[in-house]
Amino acid sequence: MGLSQRPGSKRNGFFFQLDINSECDVTYSQNMSIVHPEYFFITGLEGIPYRSYYYIFLCVNYFIAVIGNSAVLLIIALERSLHSPKYISVFNLALADLGETNAWIPNTMKIFFSDSQYMTYNACLVNMFFVNLFVTLQSATLVVLAFDRYIAICLPLRYHAIVNNTFMSLVFVIIWAFNTSLVALAASLMTRLSFCKSNVVESYYCDNGALLVMACNDNSINMFLTNLIVFLFLVSPLFIIVLSYMGIVFALSKITTWEARLKALKTCVSHLLLVVSFFLPVICIFFASLITTPTPNARVISGSLSLSLPPMLNPIIYVLNTAEIRVLIQKLLKNRISPIRNYFSKRR
Repeated sequence: MGLSQRPGSKRNGFFFQLDINSECDVTYSQNMSIVHPEYFFITGLEGIPYRSYYYIFLCVNYFIAVIGNSAVLLIIALERSLHSPKYISVFNLALADLGETNAWIPNTMKIFFSDSQYMTYNACLVNMFFVNLFVTLQSATLVVLAFDRYIAICLPLRYHAIVNNTFMSLVFVIIWAFNTSLVALAASLMTRLSFCKSNVVESYYCDNGALLVMACNDNSINMFLTNLIVFLFLVSPLFIIVLSYMGIVFALSKITTWEARLKALKTCVSHLLLVVSFFLPVICIFFASLITTPTPNARVISGSLSLSLPPMLNPIIYVLNTAEIRVLIQKLLKNRISPIRNYFSKRR
């Protein structure tokens, strides 16, 4: 059941919240009908002076992430020498980064710069689906890259027999299908919840966790599925990656020379930096929540940084730490600059 009234200001949103509660009393007396508010109010940062500067920072972050990941996608797609299993994974990671960035930052900027912090019920579920989908794809891709590095170092003679383009493409088809199905199920099950307590979402987008605590009826199924997704795509990936690097360290300990060990370990630097940029903010938020109860503004800042920084840093990490991509960019810049130099040398 929706409300036909379109909210305008935050104060109106407060009265809209009261209307939901009053309707909830009526509908619950009529066989527990489901209440779906027409709009949700996204709080974002509240009571902080100069908060617009933080949103400007997110805008800058967004443009760097879009340009960087688009460049990585184009380079890998157009350069045939990079059509290898490893770079299929890197391509998928850049695609997930680009999707995740576009899933929430433009919408967040639209909401807060237009001073209209309302999002329709259906738009909220769509926003939730795409953000969660691309975050799970980022996590799964980091696991695949860890597997690639493990086979390359621990089983080098069998690498090409085990890991090839067909195998890697099939892996990502399965990952995309599984992640999409699971996240879509989680989003669709939100429709069974009744939101009569409030229409105020204390987050910067339609956060799944923030919506669950607002439900009036039984949300145990939704909580189970949310915890399952967290386990599958945050806890398990980190555990698997740590195990893979323990295996890599054990394999490197069998190599006699330090030069050979460092050469093998150097191929893992980019992936390790990607893992740190993705998981470190999440781990810091987790331990901070154990020590103290974060304020809503602290949750908004920490959560938005954990989503915005990895897509911005990932293309920079790969450009700086991957020789093949650096060489290609240098050749591209050289080909662009040479005609300009020749033109000015002739003018002289």
